[in-house]
Amino acid sequence: MDRQRIALFPGSFDPFTLGHLSVVERGSRLFDRIIVAVGVNSVKIPTQDVDDRISSIKEVVSRFSNVEVAAYDGLTVEACRKYGAEFILRGVRTISDYEYERNMADVNRDLAGIETVLLYSLPEHSSVSSSMVRELRRYGVDVSKYLPDLQNR
Repeated sequence: MDRQRIALFPGSFDPFTLGHLSVVERGSRLFDRIIVAVGVNSVKIPTQDVDDRISSIKEVVSRFSNVEVAAYDGLTVEACRKYGAEFILRGVRTISDYEYERNMADVNRDLAGIETVLLYSLPEHSSVSSSMVRELRRYGVDVSKYLPDLQNR
């Protein structure tokens, strides 16, 4: 039997944007299984607790039979080991994202032999980040065009 191609898609996903959804959708065609891994970072103060983020992401990705959602803390490579993932899936919007992701990919490969697969953002999502959406929300701006429908409630 062939080994499954399992990818971990890690992030804080605060909030989960249309750009994130695009990575999941395109990645679901490349991998047998994707785990959207919602990171619990003690340094960051999220706008939604992890259970709420997981619940809304599960609803958004429910149409993909090969996508799961789970929380994790600690090193991403440890989450990969836990879920049997040999790949880390990441989205890249800008050259600065690329530089950051390349450095992380080198370290993750060195630590655990995990390969990172980068998917470039679609043009319509390249300027949207979770931090930008949080900032706009803070000032009362309607951010619905940047988020999947279920998160606009």
